[in-house]
Amino acid sequence: MLSRVISAVFLVVWVSSCAFTSADQYLTRALKLMSETPLIDGHNDLPWQLLKQFNNELSKVDLNTLQTTHTNIPKIKEGRLGAQFWSAYVPCETQYKDAVRQTLDQIDVIHRICQKYPETFMFATSSKDIMDAFNMKKTASLIGVEGGHSLDSSLGTLRLMYQLGVRYLTLTHSCNTPWADNWLVDTGSEPSEHNGLSPFGKQLIVEMNRLGMLIDLAHVTVAVMNQVLDMSKAPVIFSHSSAYSICQHKRNVPDDVLKRVNQTGGIVMVNFYNDYVTCSKTAKLSDVADHFDHIKKVAGAGIIGFGGDYDGVTRLPEGLEDVSKVPNLVAELLRRGWTDEEVKAALGNNLLRVLSEVEKVRDSLRGASPDDVPIPYEEVKNQCRTNYFFTSSGAVHSHSALGLLLTLAVQALITLTV
Repeated sequence: MLSRVISAVFLVVWVSSCAFTSADQYLTRALKLMSETPLIDGHNDLPWQLLKQFNNELSKVDLNTLQTTHTNIPKIKEGRLGAQFWSAYVPCETQYKDAVRQTLDQIDVIHRICQKYPETFMFATSSKDIMDAFNMKKTASLIGVEGGHSLDSSLGTLRLMYQLGVRYLTLTHSCNTPWADNWLVDTGSEPSEHNGLSPFGKQLIVEMNRLGMLIDLAHVTVAVMNQVLDMSKAPVIFSHSSAYSICQHKRNVPDDVLKRVNQTGGIVMVNFYNDYVTCSKTAKLSDVADHFDHIKKVAGAGIIGFGGDYDGVTRLPEGLEDVSKVPNLVAELLRRGWTDEEVKAALGNNLLRVLSEVEKVRDSLRGASPDDVPIPYEEVKNQCRTNYFFTSSGAVHSHSALGLLLTLAVQALITLTV
């Protein structure tokens, strides 16, 4: 009897040991791949948490010891985070008010994070910068502006934000802008104002192509997704969205759009928020892996990336509680039979390819002039906006053209007087 008990104990220990060894094998392989290819995450809201918790006063916080966020420097290092698009986000309530100023504050705090912790972060604006930072064992830090309301419908503001280092714009957040519909329209909870994009919204897409700014379709309606895919010369991104067929939430991407993203060379960076993963309040790491598997099945491993949405969400899957846990997801993909090349594609090679293509389109359009035709005043008129330089029937001339017309008018008056 005793011998049977001992045998049973040894069997349990042996089985557990084998399971541990197998799991450890996949994690070891995952970490090796992450040492060769940068993990590039499409969306992290740490700057928003710094505003909420510390009013952006970096002197009052140490990212080496901060414990009230999903993201800090030790977690970044443990999670092998090679590059991060930090979100410059301000709420929809700022629209028509101080959205531009508040967004500039968030852009500023991202710059200051890089300046305060130069041993950890390197500010980046290009595919080359990402690889340079990775080779220096630093986290490349890029900026994405989350929500077109941050522009106040100004192409000039878009251009200035690009000059400040912004490399993607999420066209909407959870509100319509004067030129684009947001995802809530597809739920029926908000009316469509533009049937997708307005004429000015289409102007903005063309200008983003000219600048070399990534177009982010997270948070928009399916109509906007398809319109942008129809007209953009450069591939697009979904910085933090998952697969609609797995979780039928309108923030996720339907299969027909996944296929179009494949055809146009874009990328869908999978969101970890429980509500988008399982359409419920609870989820597990394996549920997130299901989204990766589905996107690969429908549109190939070449369109997949990581878009965790850390520090922007309140519920995260068991096993992915903070940025340090991402290697466990990589190990799970390997356990499911993903090849090394497929994993490397999802880790960062897909995003590097997309960003490089956007840069090539920009370079091909160097001869094109900036679009200086403003949005018609009637489309943005409100009590917080002045109407300098706009015609009463809507802006149909550029500012420079209006200046020329005014000059000619003055000259004509002088001639008549003489």
